[in-house]
Amino acid sequence: MNEEDRAFNFLRLNQRESKPRLRGLTEIRGPYYSPMGKRYLEDVLETMGHWVDILKFAGGSFSLMPRVAVREIIDTCHRHEVLVSTGGFVEHVLTQGPEAVHRYFGECQAIGFDIVEISSGFISVPPEDLVRLTKEVQQLGLKAKPEIGIQFGAGGASAVSDLAAEGTLDPARAIEIGKRQLDAGAYLLMIESEGITEQVTAWRTDVAARIAEELGLDKVMFEAADPEVFDWYVKSFGPEVNLFVDHSQIVQLECLRSGIWGTKSLWGRVVTYKG
Repeated sequence: MNEEDRAFNFLRLNQRESKPRLRGLTEIRGPYYSPMGKRYLEDVLETMGHWVDILKFAGGSFSLMPRVAVREIIDTCHRHEVLVSTGGFVEHVLTQGPEAVHRYFGECQAIGFDIVEISSGFISVPPEDLVRLTKEVQQLGLKAKPEIGIQFGAGGASAVSDLAAEGTLDPARAIEIGKRQLDAGAYLLMIESEGITEQVTAWRTDVAARIAEELGLDKVMFEAADPEVFDWYVKSFGPEVNLFVDHSQIVQLECLRSGIWGTKSLWGRVVTYKG
């Protein structure tokens, strides 16, 4: 979207990179908590597509849909310069053996996905195997997006007490795995929210800050499933932090990034400087 095409373009917004952006990426959740077809998606992207960088299928939802419908969603995204991610379905595929994994990656390539997320929230996988998966994805010309976090059993709707019983990973270990994935050519790291800001009795903001410092803000994307969470990330790291939100939250998040609206603690206080 050119600036002259924006409604009320005489009103100043915070300056943001044009697409394809390297910072301030917004990934939105696609079909999962609610269905999403090409017509609904077209409405979302016609109005707010300039601010959306990635659409993520969640929970393997694409495997429940007609192939033509998946392709139509992907094609719609590409027309609006939006990349499409598989979400963290590979850990389900891993339970079906190496041949299923190879076929899964090949089908992701064939159907038009841009990003394959490498997750292991529910299963225990050696770090070297996760790195091997990242390399395999990259060799196919796709973008590997490994997920790292501190909570075992993350990725579903488990109760706080259930996740607490599972225990958490040392943040240093998660960061080390993240560094290995980046060295293997990973496009970006997804930081799982469980154990940090989701399904916890108290937020572990110290973990988020350490991840940002040691891995670099431009190399990570934080899951921010609730408005108070993405408020905190913008307040703490600025409007160009990479965030994953539900598609219903894209307008609220971009109002905050652009500095035109926000909560009491952030209204009028989010700014950028491109001098």
